[in-house]
Amino acid sequence: MSVLRLTAATALLALGAASAAPAQDALSPDLVRFKGLYKELVETNTTLSSGSCTLAAERMAARLKAAGYPDSDIQIIAPKDRPKDGNLIAVLHGKDPKAKPLLLLAHIDVVEAKREDWERDPFTLIEEGDYFYARGASDDKAMAAIFTDSMVRYREEGFKPRRDIKLALTCGEETADTFNGVDFLLKTHPEALAAGMALNEGAGGRLDETGKPQFLGIQAGEKIYQDYTLEITNPGGHSSRPYKDNAIVRLSKALTNIGGYDFPIAINPSVRANFEGVAKLESPEVAAALTAILADPGDAAAEAIVTKDRGRNSMMRTTCVPTMVTAGHAPNALPQRATANVNCRILPGNDPRQVLKDLERIAADPGIKITLAAEPSAVAVTPPLTPQVLQPALKVAGEIWPGVPVIPTMTTGATDGRYTTAAGIPTDGLSGIFGDPDGNGTHGLNERLRVKSLYDGRRFLYEVVKIYANQK
Repeated sequence: MSVLRLTAATALLALGAASAAPAQDALSPDLVRFKGLYKELVETNTTLSSGSCTLAAERMAARLKAAGYPDSDIQIIAPKDRPKDGNLIAVLHGKDPKAKPLLLLAHIDVVEAKREDWERDPFTLIEEGDYFYARGASDDKAMAAIFTDSMVRYREEGFKPRRDIKLALTCGEETADTFNGVDFLLKTHPEALAAGMALNEGAGGRLDETGKPQFLGIQAGEKIYQDYTLEITNPGGHSSRPYKDNAIVRLSKALTNIGGYDFPIAINPSVRANFEGVAKLESPEVAAALTAILADPGDAAAEAIVTKDRGRNSMMRTTCVPTMVTAGHAPNALPQRATANVNCRILPGNDPRQVLKDLERIAADPGIKITLAAEPSAVAVTPPLTPQVLQPALKVAGEIWPGVPVIPTMTTGATDGRYTTAAGIPTDGLSGIFGDPDGNGTHGLNERLRVKSLYDGRRFLYEVVKIYANQK
């Protein structure tokens, strides 16, 4: 039996009911301060188009300096030709200089957000009902704010861990084809991220439809991120004299083919461990379907049930979807060019260049040129979920959410962990932040995070980091 399967079984031991969130009109002073830090970070625009990660990094650095960190333990590193793409590195020194540091990794850049499309201003943190709303409220400024707040608290209380704790708030995770801060730092300032282990985004908790915690995820692998460019050109002409060979029409047909195609199901050990775990928590119908598809990935009836959950559908197959289209040059002219971006999340162990060939076959139009939008990232081997990784998570989760299991999961997106793991830094996705089944609007409209989830995640990460930092 693999390490993953053994530790997955261990992780499924019962852990308990969720702790109550503090009343919003009776927050403790430290929560009031944390909420202010979170608000400041969220309201600092860090989009690629008009924002500045450097400004966000400077504001978080000011918080650390106010807590007593000397200038020598804080750096903001940005490429000379990209001054707004700054990355914050800060260190809390430990007692054993021979112990490899623990790296707290979170990205502070966010996906674009158009104000006219949102119900609320995406760059104003709004607390409404049980939720915080804003771009980055969840991805990934919640974790970045918690890590920064924890570093402040550790310094103020005089915590002296066995090993150094490094904080890395990085830029460009959402736009890695343009710039990625982790990749940049590993190539130009490798000492800034050098560590024996890293904690990163990649797995949170899942709530049911009523807001009750179902399970806490811990990352056991992630899919490969790859963009592809589709392009077709045409002589064009006057729109009053159309012909059938229209660039927009042909590209549309190809995108329809891609959008309607399902890649084959392939159950890897990470997905198997996850499905086995969540089957114990689901309705009899869903549990039976999960069990059936593990036994026979070709079971169409089981697939129809399992794929109703978009996250699970993505976990068990490569997915490719059109995300951007640009076409035409004038409203009264036939299009001379039509291009599209197709974003693929590829199962580990598959070659993005083979997926390109698959897209050529699926598009079924040899006149459309398909290319890699960027060179594939390094493919990292998933670090095993060892007892040293699992036991601290189990301990702290059991105290905060008794009876709630910890279950390995494969991240269907892609994180900066693909760079750190490939560089020899074992990186585990573990946030303690629980989300709704619909994904909380991440990367979409009206992104949100439950207030209770943020505060519980703060408690979880603060405590679990202490344990990791003191391990032998």
